[in-house]
Amino acid sequence: MTDPTDLLRNIFGFSAFRGVQGDVVARVMSGADTLAVMPTGAGKSLCYQLPSVALEGTCIVISPLIALMHDQLRAAEAVGIRAATLTSADDNRAETIARFRGGELDLLYVAPERASSGHFRELLESAKIALFAIDEAHCVSEWGHDFRPDYRLLRPLLDNFPDVPRLALTATADAHTRADILEQLGIEPGGLIVAGFDRPNIRYAISPRTNTTQQLADFIIDNPGPGIVYAPTRAQTERLAEALTRTGRPTRAYHAGLEPAVRARNQADFVASEDMVICATVAFGMGIDKPDVRFVAHAGIPKSIEAYYQETGRAGRDGDPAVAHLFWGADDFARARQRIGEVEPARQSGERARLTALGALVETAGCRRAILLRHFGEDPPERCGNCDNCLNPPKAVDASVAAQKFLSAVFRTGQMFGAGYIESILLGKSSERSMTNGHESLSVWGIINGEEAALIKPVSRALLLRDALRTNPHGGLEFGPAAKAILKGEARVELVLPPARAKRRRRGRVTPNPVGDPLFEALRDCRRDLAKAREVPPYVIFHDSVLREMAAVRPASLSAMGEITGVGAKKLDAYGDAFLSVIRRAG
Repeated sequence: MTDPTDLLRNIFGFSAFRGVQGDVVARVMSGADTLAVMPTGAGKSLCYQLPSVALEGTCIVISPLIALMHDQLRAAEAVGIRAATLTSADDNRAETIARFRGGELDLLYVAPERASSGHFRELLESAKIALFAIDEAHCVSEWGHDFRPDYRLLRPLLDNFPDVPRLALTATADAHTRADILEQLGIEPGGLIVAGFDRPNIRYAISPRTNTTQQLADFIIDNPGPGIVYAPTRAQTERLAEALTRTGRPTRAYHAGLEPAVRARNQADFVASEDMVICATVAFGMGIDKPDVRFVAHAGIPKSIEAYYQETGRAGRDGDPAVAHLFWGADDFARARQRIGEVEPARQSGERARLTALGALVETAGCRRAILLRHFGEDPPERCGNCDNCLNPPKAVDASVAAQKFLSAVFRTGQMFGAGYIESILLGKSSERSMTNGHESLSVWGIINGEEAALIKPVSRALLLRDALRTNPHGGLEFGPAAKAILKGEARVELVLPPARAKRRRRGRVTPNPVGDPLFEALRDCRRDLAKAREVPPYVIFHDSVLREMAAVRPASLSAMGEITGVGAKKLDAYGDAFLSVIRRAG
């Protein structure tokens, strides 16, 4: 059976392709080279998994991380695809090579380091190759945010098999990066398929940091299900993981400095969990193929909008509602500018542009999603209805005069004091320090009062974000290149003031069981038991959406169960009777 639609139904349990999946599969089946840019959760892996079964030979999947390969291997085997990985972490490499040479594999996952080696090229010449699939293809581009040099060594391998189609896949690539991927992998521009970047099920929100731990704790309490908290440093991941246990949720830390066994265990526990929170550096994520992540929170700014899009995209891959919340501070931008100054001069302009774009996303009073999508070249509506600014519009005020006063105070005190001291000068709060320094006689002493006083902290954040102020090594504020234009009135400083915080919702709308159906919970219990017995994560058995449909339809036979979306032949055979028993017991 090689008809793609039949395979889609029988193997994956879907009656129709989603989005551009059908177009991509059709190109692959016809032998055409393709670059598919599809948002996370749009079903990129199906675009090579299905052809791997339909075509004669083995599909070689080049993937950047061993953990990602092993997750995808589990998912492929669960639907009956003959798959294997060939990595340094596998102890069955001889068996895998024998299966490959014997034509017994539909999919073979390898890392780019292995794929670009001469020995691997010789191995491939010993069997029939159906397709090269290059996953996370943005890693091939120096313009991408996750550049991997080994990806740029793949072209000779691909060219050595000119009759084998090549399929590059990524969720994150702007126009410049897309053009570079096409060139580096030898794909004609006509082979580009862009599905769009919108993730409508993710609700975006961004807030200034006040008390990071408390803000994150409140957020986690409001949002059930598994989630990721990204922190800027290794030490902070461990501090947050310890502090957030008070929410009652299991928490783990993840960073490259942990012992390998601890890191692997924490990752495995998270992947298998239905409510765990993992506090991690950005070393965690690309290798996680977990569809039921209900939220991603950032305790500091990411490297760029591209990085933010990819990191937040790890939430809600199953299509259910998810939340992405970024907590930022002005010091994030100050540190980022310092890092830019340390990179080679040729890259500094691009890095500054990335930081400016990120600053615009953080500061906007408009739709967050619209800014994200415009960054990737789309033309979205002005409002999405599913970000913080659309759901609860903030107030925008012109704080240019307050900004000028703040800058004047920084200048007149010698550009050597921190924000707290400058605030006390502007408010006229006397202290031993202000008297000793003679600052109480300055013209800026006490020049801010009344309603304007509430603007001081947001103004200092805005000036740091815009590079009108910088922090010296001793923590004092000094002028940045943008200060002069603000002081002269040539540049306005508009502040976005978030609305008053509404009373928190306990266990908000991201619950997997929105109608409170007890049958759904019973089906989840059954799934949990099956997953534990087979030592796989629950989502490998079925996604929540499949269980919700089962609970709603209540199929009375295996044939009726087979009509549920996401129930393919292999899973029906393996799990159908167990779930039917639960449904029958529920009456």
